[in-house]
Amino acid sequence: MEIAENAALVVVDVQKGFDEEEFWGPRNNPGADENIASLIDAWKATGRPVVFVRHDSSKPGSPLRQGHEGNGFKEYVEKRRGQGSGAELLVTKTVNSAFYGTPDLRAWFEAQGVRQFVVAGIQTNMCAETTARMGGNLGYEVLFALDATYTFDLVGPWGWTLSAEDLARATAVSLHGGGFATVVGTEELVAAAGR
Repeated sequence: MEIAENAALVVVDVQKGFDEEEFWGPRNNPGADENIASLIDAWKATGRPVVFVRHDSSKPGSPLRQGHEGNGFKEYVEKRRGQGSGAELLVTKTVNSAFYGTPDLRAWFEAQGVRQFVVAGIQTNMCAETTARMGGNLGYEVLFALDATYTFDLVGPWGWTLSAEDLARATAVSLHGGGFATVVGTEELVAAAGR
């Protein structure tokens, strides 16, 4: 795997509010936080750009709403912000895609010459997947770090329910099989970034 010198890491919505299990329900991939931290460390150590994305929910009861403690980044993310020599950006958004946030992510990528980026964060099948899909549509080379994401069980139409693990697999198949992104693992990305 080739990681460009200026490949960006996009860390999506790693916020305290996602620890409120009574709101979200059962999650998958308990190792995701450790993998996200490893990716941030690898990107910071090599001076590559990192984008931190925060979801500012407009829903009154959301644990991710502004003014609520859950809106803030998890501690391990917060303590890594502002470290290293690479460019860094904070994007805030109210919808699924980081490309519809503020400031404009695409414009920033263009200014930095970024053509390749890695997606990690929460939730696998929501904001992480939407950001990856849109990046693929915009012509970027997108690498999706599946084991550095997690999600929650979800109920859909007609009472259909999918477990968090099934949703993560569906995301991986849709992104990879559909040509939106290449689904990869954290260990592989960290090794490639260090070369």
